[in-house]
Amino acid sequence: MGATKSEKFTEKQNELAGLAKVLGHPARIAILQFIMKQNSCVCGDIVGAIGLAQATVSQHLKELKLQGLIKGDIEGTSVCYCINESLWNKAKDLFDGLFEENINCGDNCC
Repeated sequence: MGATKSEKFTEKQNELAGLAKVLGHPARIAILQFIMKQNSCVCGDIVGAIGLAQATVSQHLKELKLQGLIKGDIEGTSVCYCINESLWNKAKDLFDGLFEENINCGDNCC
């Protein structure tokens, strides 16, 4: 979304849209689930677990890291990834807030 268009929306709306966009690919969901199950930093096991090419997994990891959902540390020739817990909790709160909003369509809904 261009800078001029994003200015029309609140910071919260832009954050939620960015998170929704990065979560909008099943490979990224699989990567996040794999990392969460490890209960530790993951170094190099992601490609084998997900079953996609190294370049594809790297691109998805890059997007997740740019959005801040994961953190990565370089250790020698490998990069280790883990969930960014503070942003993960913020994302959870943003989505919870969206889904907690009341819908008042009643019988007038199409």
